[in-house]
Amino acid sequence: MEKEKTVVVMPAYNAATTLEKTIKDIPPDCVDEIILVDDGSTDNTVEIAQKLGLSVYFHDHNHGYGANQKTCYTIALEKNAEYIVMVHPDYQYDSRLIPVAIDILKLKICDIVLGNRVRTRRECLRGGMPLYKYIANRALTIIDNIALGQNLGEFHSGFRAYRRSVLETIPYHRNSDDFLFDAQFLIQAVYFKFILGDIPMPVRYFEEASSINFYRSMVYGLGSLKTIIIYYLHRIGIIKSALFK
Repeated sequence: MEKEKTVVVMPAYNAATTLEKTIKDIPPDCVDEIILVDDGSTDNTVEIAQKLGLSVYFHDHNHGYGANQKTCYTIALEKNAEYIVMVHPDYQYDSRLIPVAIDILKLKICDIVLGNRVRTRRECLRGGMPLYKYIANRALTIIDNIALGQNLGEFHSGFRAYRRSVLETIPYHRNSDDFLFDAQFLIQAVYFKFILGDIPMPVRYFEEASSINFYRSMVYGLGSLKTIIIYYLHRIGIIKSALFK
């Protein structure tokens, strides 16, 4: 039997100082290829990625975080990946857990596996997570879980592993090109009846780790709530949204 291909995708933007540490943490022989898509970085992210032997693609200018993921997933599907793991190259998420997430997918326990950094308030704050982000993360996750019938520890994680069928089903090209992409994708996953789960992961917030400011966090949060409303209106037939077709 042909071996099922596992691919890591990294949506990168100015990740030169953290990329190598992220790559070194990936356990040997657990993935077949690492794809990095650079979204118009102004540092030497591309050069470092090439030296590390990654498969490097790049946008000619900054298109946005969501647009970067769209490119990542499209390339992974074109390369016949059966399991796709998205890891930020900013060292905020622990890439040592990639084989754990893949094993859960291979056992067909879940279709999507997320990294859960939010286990205790003390751990989050000690790990450097700003208080307002902790509060917003907890509040949004509680709302998402209740509204969507889930029980995830963290709904807004940047560590995600998928079975191929998830990316083939969800119309992710219709999603936002910005950070709202993440929330839209998981709400779509619930709509299409995929099974979501999570694994514990340490909290890492530090100066080089990418982060959105308070204003963009508010825009993201409101956009997430709006998408839940659209999800319900689509389900009961009041509107027809392209996100769920």
